[in-house]
Amino acid sequence: MAGLEDNLRAVRARIDAAARASGRDPAEVALLAVSKTWPAADVRALAALGQRAFGENRAQELLAKAAEVGDLDVRWHFVGQLQRNKAAAVARLGAVVHTVDRESLALALDRAGEQAGRPVDVLLQVDLGGAAGATAARGGAAPDDVRVLADLVDRSPGLRLRGLMAVAPRDEDPGPAFDRLAALADRVRADHPEAVELSAGMSGDLEDAIAAGATIVRVGTALFGDRPLPCDREQVSSAT
Repeated sequence: MAGLEDNLRAVRARIDAAARASGRDPAEVALLAVSKTWPAADVRALAALGQRAFGENRAQELLAKAAEVGDLDVRWHFVGQLQRNKAAAVARLGAVVHTVDRESLALALDRAGEQAGRPVDVLLQVDLGGAAGATAARGGAAPDDVRVLADLVDRSPGLRLRGLMAVAPRDEDPGPAFDRLAALADRVRADHPEAVELSAGMSGDLEDAIAAGATIVRVGTALFGDRPLPCDREQVSSAT
């Protein structure tokens, strides 16, 4: 508990410092604690310290962990690649989905939101590319396709467009990539003013993301420590 408290204090201090350095109000930046592979007891401990937003990147782990801490006043976020056959369960939980990157997933979540009786809050994941010779892309829709996808989400009654999300390319300075994301977010907001969220930045690059205008930073390792289990192949869009 003491370690988590120290880590939470340190991450919040980094967020505050980065926001102030960019001339922003720190209250504009929300911390999403990505608890993947860590036990529900750690979620409970951070919640006792005031943390309210938690993220997972595997549907099975999300649903199991949410059930274990169902008595807590927390909001769940899904930050991994979501299979269409898991959309209904994630929608029933009321989780925010950060990784909508294709029409088929949007339509599945739309149906799930209508069946659940409440729209699913979604962010569109953008592929920010990478330098020549870099490792594989981090997932997401091509930037040129994002505005069409945003229009689809906007006219879907089971969905509510909240903004954009991205992971910085590997082996590349994250600053310019996050600047590209912010410029695209501005264009999307011109058509969809409600798309106010920009989910970007992780343990190693949250300062760059905040400088570019991130409103949500997704932090796992800096809060919980190195993960106790190796990353699963489903965790391609690793979001911490």
